[in-house]
Amino acid sequence: MVKSYLRFEHSSTFGVVASSTANTVWTAEATAPAQTKTTSAGRAIAPANEEVLIWDIKKGELLSRWRDGKCKAEVSAIAQSRTDKDVFAVGYADGSIRLWDSKTSTVVISFNGHRSAVSALAFDHAGIRLASGSKDAHVVVWDLVSEVGLYRLKGHKDQVTKVGFLKGPEEVDGGSAEGWLVSTGKDTLIKLWDLSTQHCVETHVAHHGECWTMALSPDERGCVTAGNGGEMKVWAIDTAGLSSRVGGKSDCLIDRGTIYRQSKDKAISVTFHSNSNFVASHGADRSVEIWRIRTEDEVKKALKRKRKRKEGKENKKDKPKNVEERGDDIVHAEVADIFVSYVTVRTGGKVRSVDWTTRGGKDAVQILVACTNNTLEYYDIQKPTMKEGKTEQEVPEYNKLYAVELPGHRTDIRALSLSSDDRMLASASSGTLKIWNVRTSTCIRTFECGYALSCSFLPGDKIVVVGTKTGEIELFDVASSAMIESVKAHEASIWSLQVHPDGKSLVTGSADKNSKFWDFQIVQESILGTKRTTPRLKLVQTRVLKLSDDILSVRYSPNGKLLAVALLDNTVKVFFADTLKHLLNLYGHKLPVLSMDISSDSKLIATCSADKNVKIWGLDFGDCHKSFFAHQDSVMQVVFERNSHNFFSAGKDRLIKYWDGDKFENIIKMDGHFGEIWALAVGGVSEIVVSASHDKSIRVWEQTDDEIFLEEEREKELEELYESTLTTSLGQDETQDEDGPEATSAGKQTIETLMAGEKIMEALDLGMADMAMMREYAAAKVEKPNLAPPPRNPLYIALGGISAETHLLNTVQKIKASHLQDALLVLPFDKVAPFLIFLDIFASRQWNIPLTCRIIFFLLKTHHKQIVATKTMRVLLSSVRKNLRAALKSQKDQMGFNLAAIRFVKNGVEAAGKSDFVDEEAFREAEERARKKRAFATLA
Repeated sequence: MVKSYLRFEHSSTFGVVASSTANTVWTAEATAPAQTKTTSAGRAIAPANEEVLIWDIKKGELLSRWRDGKCKAEVSAIAQSRTDKDVFAVGYADGSIRLWDSKTSTVVISFNGHRSAVSALAFDHAGIRLASGSKDAHVVVWDLVSEVGLYRLKGHKDQVTKVGFLKGPEEVDGGSAEGWLVSTGKDTLIKLWDLSTQHCVETHVAHHGECWTMALSPDERGCVTAGNGGEMKVWAIDTAGLSSRVGGKSDCLIDRGTIYRQSKDKAISVTFHSNSNFVASHGADRSVEIWRIRTEDEVKKALKRKRKRKEGKENKKDKPKNVEERGDDIVHAEVADIFVSYVTVRTGGKVRSVDWTTRGGKDAVQILVACTNNTLEYYDIQKPTMKEGKTEQEVPEYNKLYAVELPGHRTDIRALSLSSDDRMLASASSGTLKIWNVRTSTCIRTFECGYALSCSFLPGDKIVVVGTKTGEIELFDVASSAMIESVKAHEASIWSLQVHPDGKSLVTGSADKNSKFWDFQIVQESILGTKRTTPRLKLVQTRVLKLSDDILSVRYSPNGKLLAVALLDNTVKVFFADTLKHLLNLYGHKLPVLSMDISSDSKLIATCSADKNVKIWGLDFGDCHKSFFAHQDSVMQVVFERNSHNFFSAGKDRLIKYWDGDKFENIIKMDGHFGEIWALAVGGVSEIVVSASHDKSIRVWEQTDDEIFLEEEREKELEELYESTLTTSLGQDETQDEDGPEATSAGKQTIETLMAGEKIMEALDLGMADMAMMREYAAAKVEKPNLAPPPRNPLYIALGGISAETHLLNTVQKIKASHLQDALLVLPFDKVAPFLIFLDIFASRQWNIPLTCRIIFFLLKTHHKQIVATKTMRVLLSSVRKNLRAALKSQKDQMGFNLAAIRFVKNGVEAAGKSDFVDEEAFREAEERARKKRAFATLA
């Protein structure tokens, strides 16, 4: 009889506020009523490993989470559409891009064109194109209407760090109607691309090291790039020169000078405020630097002061007269005269990304800061009032209005413990202990503690005990949210602690080479100022076990008779729990044993070590039953499943593995974490496993009804390995043409596209066979009118007796638009002629003409040389042309008719609502607004 097991699958994730893999985006409340708009702080769209979380910044509530079950890669970039504020583009570490609708939390479109992580995303002004830059040094431009990749731009030699669209001119005659694209990369370059010709028209060396980021000004007349050493370069963009560019005589990107940040490390990001004269930048430290762009009048005043100071130093007689006029001219202003340091905001953690908000009004600006310590912070920066007699403004004040920090730990979680009913989970890290409701994934309590290394619920689940790095045992009461007691138990780190199976005592193991035993006692303590007393739990030390080396782990056997102690000298010693007499020595590991566990029947002990091995020992004689090479890195924890010899192991290789302790076989691998896994906890009542990792996430894995057979599981693993090697080999084929043209197709072969291509071939083969059979039947029916129709393919009959051409059309329609071109590339040339026969039928019957045209044009473009060389295809192509022209003509007529009707309705509406009244005041205000340009614009 083949043994089967039940599968454990990922059920929920919590503990992450914002991961440091991508930028966080601020967006306004979706549908905020007029009265709450001023009080709301908006929403934060934050990356959380493979998910995107939407937080209400003011309440600290999680509103929704975006997760695609097919995607297991980390989020690497987020961008919001300029036109439709509900649409967000999210780039992932596997090179895929998904467009999410924030209202419905669903994927609208998915693209896959990059071979490595997406590092930059930008929407164009109309919201119909998306540019993506990647670590593979390519920029891909995507069409969001037809859902295809337009082209791939190759020019950078290293990771693309930022991309941004520039507007095309209103009139098409002056230049490109498609506009331009600016991109920066780690290869020190800033490039300007003409999207109508798909070529790079300008390249400049932006910095003498990597160019880390770029920001386009809202009016697109300039940009700022950031390099090493706190250097930020300001560029003017000659938009007039762009539209009338002939032969590339003059540069359109003009270097205007350099400003320096206060800190000398690289800037991770630079952002312009959308409607105020402010620029924010930050590095990897705990500060955000904000600059203010002076207005034209302020620049003139500053230049005047500068000139007067200079005059004071120089001899006035030797100075020519025309200097006065020239000195105050804004054209001669340096960048340092225009960009002035405004304020440096000190944050609670190292900054990962900054986004401006549109809140704040006239007297304040507000920013959202995502920190690497798993927090979001919202700052309000008040503009200082100009005092009389003072030439310069005071340093503005800022304050932290809101923070989203409670739903996660600031540092790595080092210990986990489940309550006796599996409803609560305690997680301990450096400085904080949190209690979670496992079912709802919410944080119930947060305590401040020392650097926690071990923790456990005490019997009754009302008190949690924590062992710290400094040697204290800390007791916390969950109900009253207070620390009951802190006992200085050891001289060094308490690496492990466990409650005795009878629930009356506790054992701790420490790096001071001692294992101490503590009894729980209820002491009546008098309440100050009264004669009453209150019961209180106290830990009373009863015994000490002194050993020869640091203790890394201690474990009682479930029957309470034995105590196992793991030492730094790579051995495990087993003692009798009552007398502390030595019973067994377990030798075999080459590096220290980091964790161990004893099975529920007290017969087996599993040990895991930094030597990447897990060993199973018998507790009768101390013999090693089996040694597994379990993980690719140190194995951090091993835990037995309740009431069986199956156990779980977790390692620094980011995997959890489920093992059979009797058959000595690996059942399944559970992957999902993006960092080293530090702690595991297995349910005592329910079939759950909880894991905590360096990626700050806590994941719950639940047992399902899905049965596992080991042979099937191994076959599945081999298939996955084959698929991954196949896609990487296809990727290598594509990279061989790196020295080719600047612009190439944006496709990428994946398993999905290969399977789609195979489905088309299958439908074609079936269709051609069916057509041949029906042709023969038609010919035979002429001679024998009563001839019965031949049996058709069972597939057509199952689908309701559909025709071959309908089946092929349905097959092609089911393929995603973004995958279609790559799927058609899979077809060999001998399948093109049959496909064109079917496409001719589609055109003659006017079936899905846009799709039919797309396929025909792509096939002609791809196989042009062979088609031209094949004489037999001329008749077929002329038939396709005739049918297609007729179909397109009828569609064109239909569109023209509809447009005329819309124009007629529009004219009627305009005539009904027309008024000749003009408000002079509003007209004057609009004129003044148009005249008032920001000083930065004059740099060009």
